[in-house]
Amino acid sequence: MCGRFSLTTAPEAMRALFDYENLPNLAQRYNIAPTQPVAVVRAREGGAGRELVMLRWGLVPGWAKEIGIGAKMINARAETLAEKPAFRDAFARRRCLVPADGFYEWRMEDGGKQPFRVGFRGGRPFAFAGLWERWQAPADGGGVKQGEIVESVAIVTTDANDKLRPIHHRMPAILDPAGYAAWLDVAGTPANDAGAWLRPHPPEEMAFYRVGLRVNNVRNDDEACFTPLKAAGTAG
Repeated sequence: MCGRFSLTTAPEAMRALFDYENLPNLAQRYNIAPTQPVAVVRAREGGAGRELVMLRWGLVPGWAKEIGIGAKMINARAETLAEKPAFRDAFARRRCLVPADGFYEWRMEDGGKQPFRVGFRGGRPFAFAGLWERWQAPADGGGVKQGEIVESVAIVTTDANDKLRPIHHRMPAILDPAGYAAWLDVAGTPANDAGAWLRPHPPEEMAFYRVGLRVNNVRNDDEACFTPLKAAGTAG
């Protein structure tokens, strides 16, 4: 499961890491939530190179009758991408990178849900494996007009690694940078081969710590969402 994440990396550093051509003026985001616009790196359609675009988080399949279905499709399980009607076409034809520098998971503790921030030691950015889709509204509704085009994205998840399993049994599929090109190259990398990159990230580089409940509210999108919960001793 991945229901919140952050992206605060400087635009120049982002472009250097993910090798896209344009340079949008991205705002720092500390608490990105479903249905919000998220930065996505994908191969340019009909041409060489990569581009960074903003897509709605929550994949809306091309056959959907209304946009609201996307709120239920923020994640896509790696194990069933080739089988699920909502994801199999995107898995074969529309793969992307979702840049991030941390994500949040919750665990039940003392009768309540305790949030944890998860990322890499040193705070370096990384990329989730993503799938994107293009949908045309068949009728007015849900804040969109008939004929309007909406592009959306889902984050692929896999089993949690040993470090994160005490918090949650699932984790986002974090791609090795060596696999970025293959994941994006839908013509040269068939879905079956692309699936080999969807595995739990090795735990050695990763770290987590407790944060306060401020992150629970999607309206809170500031650096305070990162603040470690000093009173708690659980970190890794």
